[in-house]
Amino acid sequence: MTSADFDDLENGSGGKGPCGRVIRWLKAVSAKSWGKVVEAAREGKKLAEDDPRRIVHSFKVGLALTLVCLFYYYRPLYDGFGVDAMWAVLTVALVFEYSVGGTLERGINRMMATLLAGALAVGVHHISTLWGGKVGEPILMAFSVFFVAAIMTFLRFFPVLKARHDYGLMVFILTFCLVSVSGYKDEQVLDMAHRRLSTVAIGGCTTIIVCICICPVWIGVDLHNLIAGNMEKLGDFMEGFGFEYFGITENGLTLSDTKSSLQRYKSVLTSKGLEEFMANLARWEPGHGGFKFCHPWEKYLNVGTQSRQCAYKIEALNTYLNTEIQAPAEIRSKIQEPCTNICNECGKALKELAAALKKMTLSSSADQHIAYSKAAAESLDLLLKIGIWEDANVLETIPSAAVALLLIDVVACVEKISEAVHELASAADFKTEQPQLLQEPVLYEESHVAITIDHNSTDGLPENGSSNGITTNYNV
Repeated sequence: MTSADFDDLENGSGGKGPCGRVIRWLKAVSAKSWGKVVEAAREGKKLAEDDPRRIVHSFKVGLALTLVCLFYYYRPLYDGFGVDAMWAVLTVALVFEYSVGGTLERGINRMMATLLAGALAVGVHHISTLWGGKVGEPILMAFSVFFVAAIMTFLRFFPVLKARHDYGLMVFILTFCLVSVSGYKDEQVLDMAHRRLSTVAIGGCTTIIVCICICPVWIGVDLHNLIAGNMEKLGDFMEGFGFEYFGITENGLTLSDTKSSLQRYKSVLTSKGLEEFMANLARWEPGHGGFKFCHPWEKYLNVGTQSRQCAYKIEALNTYLNTEIQAPAEIRSKIQEPCTNICNECGKALKELAAALKKMTLSSSADQHIAYSKAAAESLDLLLKIGIWEDANVLETIPSAAVALLLIDVVACVEKISEAVHELASAADFKTEQPQLLQEPVLYEESHVAITIDHNSTDGLPENGSSNGITTNYNV
């Protein structure tokens, strides 16, 4: 029956009966199914475009499984291992991870756990058979299984062991139970343990060789780029915040048109778990590129922690961009210059640190930006102390004062990030970049704030901004 016949049945007399309803239902189901297929294809295309390494990883897994499946087709190997060759296939399926660090972590844990658990199980089986007899053997075996399983399960609660050896502990329990309660004779148990260990080692080594030799994915490199990218996101926000908050135009455009770019920092707030996961796997990777075997991956966690502390301050600053209660323009204008200088210099410092980290160099240009931002923060702090808003409504000055204090805190956070990056660079032996003088060595070219402090006066800063040993001239 052709499609025209179906149309005649649907539009004709049969269209009003059960046959017509069935045809309409089949058409709706086929159209919906085809829509899902198209949607899945688009999603798969997007995944491949986002990271082409995913396609390579899929082929690598297929290649490793194909190699170990040859055990069933190569007769001498099959005669030597028999059905235990299936453990090699299972090992590849369970061990092969996306990154080299993940594959090494699971592969080494599985092989070591199989070796240790198999040896212990053979020893326990021999002792229980030798000393227990027919009556005591089941009791000794049951006690050993209970004791080993309980101890290993409790060890999985230790944070360090759970992060690095949780899979190995689980495989240890499984292997010990399978070998110790097999019920075979001693020589059979020893032979079974040997074949199990051999097949697991073959599967694990095949997986590791394929993972490292064919387009390896180094998770340490991904962690390195992630930390640098997070600092760059913070720098983007800081450079854009001053323009956005004070409504400054740049090249005839306001940054409100690109306000979405200021929200990229939010991913830094939730990056702790990912950073710790990547650092744990990166410790398993061998030396590659500019990364040594004992690369200080824990220093990256310190940089990430300081970056998140800065991101929390930035999150508070971001609320003053979106709040409905804004300080009047004349209130904000009095702190505009030092605030914009802080934003610009902190943003440049963070971007310089990110660029230096990506290139694995130790740059001193970020230190100059930090020095300028600290000078701007001191000027802003002094302006707040002398009471530049003495004639304004207190409620109107609170938002701007809060922004000023947060910016001062951000300067301290950026300085801590710089110190953490310098510690990382020193521990990792990064190359030292030749220092370059900035093009603008003067912080304030058009500063309208002049503060003269009489050092002969013993009085502190006045509360109302009057000249008691202090002469203040400002025209913001």
